[in-house]
Amino acid sequence: MHASTLLVSLLGASTAVIAAPTWPAFNWDAAKPDGLETVSEYFNMLAQKIEVGKLMAAAPVCDMTKALMVAAPKPLDPPSAGLTLKHVAIGRGTQNYTCDLTNATAVPVQVGALATLFNASCVAATYPDLLQLLPKLALQFNLTAQEDSRMGPTNLIISGKHFFTNTTTPFFNLDTTQYTLGEAGCSKANQTDAPTDAPKGQQGEKAVPWLRLKTHVGSTGNLQEVYRIETAGGSAPSTCVGQPAAFEVQYAAQYWFWEGQTQA
Repeated sequence: MHASTLLVSLLGASTAVIAAPTWPAFNWDAAKPDGLETVSEYFNMLAQKIEVGKLMAAAPVCDMTKALMVAAPKPLDPPSAGLTLKHVAIGRGTQNYTCDLTNATAVPVQVGALATLFNASCVAATYPDLLQLLPKLALQFNLTAQEDSRMGPTNLIISGKHFFTNTTTPFFNLDTTQYTLGEAGCSKANQTDAPTDAPKGQQGEKAVPWLRLKTHVGSTGNLQEVYRIETAGGSAPSTCVGQPAAFEVQYAAQYWFWEGQTQA
């Protein structure tokens, strides 16, 4: 998973991204001054870790057994017995909704999501405090349109895509030119509301729920379960008043991928 390479890229972000040709646009319409405070917190935290890194005799080893997923409240069950953590990613994209404009009392209906997944495995294993900040940070920036999209002011490498194959089936493709981690269609096992203090969206939207997903038979890479936690933004308005027939709401989240030898 190129963990050590990822860490070096992350720790070099404060200088490397300045010269990058695809520097992302800060969303000035996002919630302020919280957005600027989040970016400042990220760079301050990053600077501290760079200083610590200078004193290390060798680069940190990204041991995935040291990555600890936040325990969500019930009814979000823990990973099934026998599963091991395979990958952690930050998803940045949109939650997608439709509205029935012929119905004056209609409410938005979710029809899927679309997100780019960025490899945060090494961050999860080494710097959990930085990992917790990343979804909120990602929401302050718009993804660039190019294939080499970057997630805000980070050098996290793209590790996959998240989309829906129909209105009820989330799909994760973690097979890229740099990684071969597997593909999986999923079904929702259970969910729980995001904490009340979860980061709001660019227009003040609530964070979407935390999810536990189970993969379908036929998934590759021994992927068994997927968790969406530490969400930021993404929720639809309570009614369709003033909304178009189809619209998107920006969001970000942590995704934790668990693997096992048999279908859970």
